[in-house]
Amino acid sequence: MGKFTLEEVNDMYVDVLREIGNIGAGNATTAIASMLGIRLDMNVPMVKLLEASKLGSAICPEDEIIAGIFLEVQSDIEGSMMFLLKMDSAQFLVNKLMGRDGHLQKEFDEMDLSALKEIGNIIAGSYLNALSAMTNLMITPSVPYISVDMAASILSVPAIQFGQLGDNALLIETEFGDDVMINGFFILMPEQDSYDKILAALGLQV
Repeated sequence: MGKFTLEEVNDMYVDVLREIGNIGAGNATTAIASMLGIRLDMNVPMVKLLEASKLGSAICPEDEIIAGIFLEVQSDIEGSMMFLLKMDSAQFLVNKLMGRDGHLQKEFDEMDLSALKEIGNIIAGSYLNALSAMTNLMITPSVPYISVDMAASILSVPAIQFGQLGDNALLIETEFGDDVMINGFFILMPEQDSYDKILAALGLQV
């Protein structure tokens, strides 16, 4: 076990994480705008460090249907990450990518899910690249998995794994769009030794 706990993480570390969130969200917004061929503006992301058990209540009601993209993280750090989208945001992004009216409401078919997975993969990669650039650590994501289900169901699987990896999760809430704002949630849960590696790479000691 590492020597850092949630209570020991200082304001400086949170500021660095917020900057990583800013860079990652900016890169993600640029990549998605280029993919969709539209202009997107981004609001300043909100960054929180939370106990894994509190992730669900910080995002939405447990019975709300959301889309979740889950990846494992390997190489210099080990752990898991997710990117979550509320359904109106997921529908809008998929519709735009598929050349449909952004406000069309329909059940996702296999092609839609594949498109959503690619969107999530690009967004997740943008955050991981930002973290890698600031820490000089090699971070390799696995093939992404996607699920559209109730928030409680989607978060239950990573919550169990997160609980095995460590106590703390980094939650970044991002908002981007033009006439329609997209709400997304990026969750990074490094294992405890990797958490210490990130802190050490940032030159922070608690």
